[in-house]
Amino acid sequence: MAEVTVKQLADVVGVPVERLMTQMQEAGIEGKNESSSVTDSERQTLLAHLKRSHGEAEESVASPKKITLKRKTTSQLKVAGASGKKKTVNVEVRKTRTYVKRSEIEADEGAVAQAAEEQARKEAEEQARQAAEEQARLEAEQREKEEAARQAEEAARQNEEAARRAAEEAARKAEENKAKAEAEAKAKAQVEEKAKAEKQTRGNDASKKTYRNEDKKPGRNQGRGNGRSDGDRRGGKLSRNSNAKQARKTPKVANAHGFNEPQAPKVHEVSIPESITVAELAKKMSVKAAEVIKVMFKMGAMATINQVIDQDTATLVVEEMGHVAKPLQENAIEEELMDSIQAVQGESKGRAPIVTVMGHVDHGKTSLLDYIRSTRVASGESGGITQHIGAYHVETDNGMVTFLDTPGHAAFTAMRARGAKLTDIVILVVAADDGVMPQTEEAIQHAKAAGVPLVIAVNKVDKEEADPDRVKNELAQRDVIPEDWGGDVQFVHVSAKTGQGIDELLEAVLLQAEVLELTAVPSAPGQGVVVESRLDKGRGSVATLLVQNGTMKKGDIVLAGLHYGRVRAMIDENGKPVNSAGPAIPVEIQGLDGTPEAGEEFTVVSNEKKAREVALFRQGKYREVKLARQQASKLENLFANMQAGDVKNLNIVLKADVRGSLEALTHALEDLSTDEVKVVIVSSGVGGISETEANLALASSALLVGFNVRADAQAKSIIDREGLQLRYYSVIYDIIDDVKQAMSGLLSPEFREEIVGVAEVRDVFRSPKLGLVAGCMVTEGTVFRNKRIRVLRDNVVIYEGELESLRRFKDAVNEVRQGMECGIGVKNYNDVKVGDQIEVYSTIEVQRTL
Repeated sequence: MAEVTVKQLADVVGVPVERLMTQMQEAGIEGKNESSSVTDSERQTLLAHLKRSHGEAEESVASPKKITLKRKTTSQLKVAGASGKKKTVNVEVRKTRTYVKRSEIEADEGAVAQAAEEQARKEAEEQARQAAEEQARLEAEQREKEEAARQAEEAARQNEEAARRAAEEAARKAEENKAKAEAEAKAKAQVEEKAKAEKQTRGNDASKKTYRNEDKKPGRNQGRGNGRSDGDRRGGKLSRNSNAKQARKTPKVANAHGFNEPQAPKVHEVSIPESITVAELAKKMSVKAAEVIKVMFKMGAMATINQVIDQDTATLVVEEMGHVAKPLQENAIEEELMDSIQAVQGESKGRAPIVTVMGHVDHGKTSLLDYIRSTRVASGESGGITQHIGAYHVETDNGMVTFLDTPGHAAFTAMRARGAKLTDIVILVVAADDGVMPQTEEAIQHAKAAGVPLVIAVNKVDKEEADPDRVKNELAQRDVIPEDWGGDVQFVHVSAKTGQGIDELLEAVLLQAEVLELTAVPSAPGQGVVVESRLDKGRGSVATLLVQNGTMKKGDIVLAGLHYGRVRAMIDENGKPVNSAGPAIPVEIQGLDGTPEAGEEFTVVSNEKKAREVALFRQGKYREVKLARQQASKLENLFANMQAGDVKNLNIVLKADVRGSLEALTHALEDLSTDEVKVVIVSSGVGGISETEANLALASSALLVGFNVRADAQAKSIIDREGLQLRYYSVIYDIIDDVKQAMSGLLSPEFREEIVGVAEVRDVFRSPKLGLVAGCMVTEGTVFRNKRIRVLRDNVVIYEGELESLRRFKDAVNEVRQGMECGIGVKNYNDVKVGDQIEVYSTIEVQRTL
């Protein structure tokens, strides 16, 4: 370093010159004045003197002797309560780990020995305390056993008492039944005797009638071989008919007592979901729907048989009709499924960390992963920017690490937030030549909101304009303090181009993962998060899943959000088929019945029926929420239109390749809406543009937008025939720019007035043919005959109208330029005076932009 004077050194240090010279004299440096030079050795001598005077040792600037890391984790544990219901208990574990240099350990052997003796004493005290606790526990168990025996004895006594009472009741009922049976038998005998007597009386009357008939018609049975008379046959038939009639008239014994004792109304326990139709509610109460409608009418609520009523209304109706209402919890089906999955226990084992790479656009996130994975992913992305979440796992010398690559563009806020939630560690990539940018701050906020530790990768340090210290300063201002500044965030200088610092970055990530002590249960059913999903023309719906706990196998039933299905195929990130995926492994599966939303949780279910039930329940809830949102949106739009007047809509039918891009595009386009032009996403989905979307765009006069997808043959024929607008894109901000341009075309144009000429009235005379004519001199611009004019007097507009005539000498002309004289006749105005100004102007239309 070049020599400096005493005054310059005082300015650099920031102390007065007199004080610095006094300190130099105390350090033994004599004969110095303000202009004297100070050598390097003299500066070192002065520095050593100042350290001694402040009581600092040479080792004070040395590296720290030990590092203490503190971590706090919170988990939930479900335990059975006294009433049999499960309760959720929050368990908080606080861990402190201290790393000490080996040299310090060897230097402090005496202290270590003393610590060992202290530890032994503490262990002895702990053993004594544990023995006392064990004794107390045994005594408590003995008391519990005695109490249990006493309760068992009491229960046995109560059971004997109940059995005795039951026997007495049974004997009493048997006697009552016997007496009742005797009374019924006696009544039956009386009825039979009475019936026999009536039968006998009717038989005698029938015999007498037969005899009378034979006396009146003798000889009727002559020539009969059987010796029976006709009257006998008739008599026998009459006797049978009489007996049949008598049998019909005779009451049955079972109906001897026609009156039955009235029964008490049966009370049902009715389970009521969040919403239910009137017909379903009536079926659960075993009554007719008309009865329910009648009760609701009396309560002041008019309803039809198919009308959907809410849980509170249904509860009031059920209680009004005398039944017991049992409201169901909103997520009872899902909670039951989750409880059954969590009931599966297993041995916890360590798992690989899930690391998300975040940062501003074009700061080198994907290029950094490229170097780690030795691939070229960035070059395959449209425009060189990442527009999807990618999941990869790599094997390092110290273990496996799973990486998630997130987009850095402003439109992908939701993707970055999702990446921060499902990760263990966040690598924040900051370009050393660019510093902290808006998406860098946003990534810091996402990581802090999710409670995830940060590791800062200062990229592009190989550039000449790189300034890593500037990055540290800017991040420190945002509460991200480096370790060497007393904070807890690791900073690693890397270069994705040359590979500098990559090994140190992986070591920092694995050290952070070791502190977190990440575990999972491989034997449990697979659970995790949907990273991305899309619709493939040949393979159907394809979803990228990240397994967080358990193991997912080929053939398992997977429930993911609103969709479910059997895993027909599993592919890793390299395109190779696999049969199972354990914790922290990303895989691509086929077999779901739809494309689940990115960010939805998935779980492996043992029963396909249960998966279908939960999926249908979620779809019903989603449909109800969507309908409610549409109704609210209609009302809001109605009021907004009433207040704002005429608002123009730009309708868009949007199709994208994956769910994440669709979500980002929808939010980005809807955010473009203004008070005058509103962007309306008529329909959106994953996959190619089909005939349905083309017809929908035709009906709603919408713009068809395809993001990395194309239209099929049927859709193309409709688009060509009807002249629909179809645009393909592969970069998200191209869509945003074009939609802005289309919205600008819908804006109402703005009209501006431009003064094209000014003429000054020099004389006024009258013409018998033309009327009042003003003799003028054109002072500015050009006067046109076919444009509108204003008459100004003392710079105040007194008339606005049109020219009736414009003449130069005796000829009618269309225009007169500056510096020329002309005669002007003003239409329907005769008050032009000398000194007035006639201003000619034109109205131009200016197209507005956003």
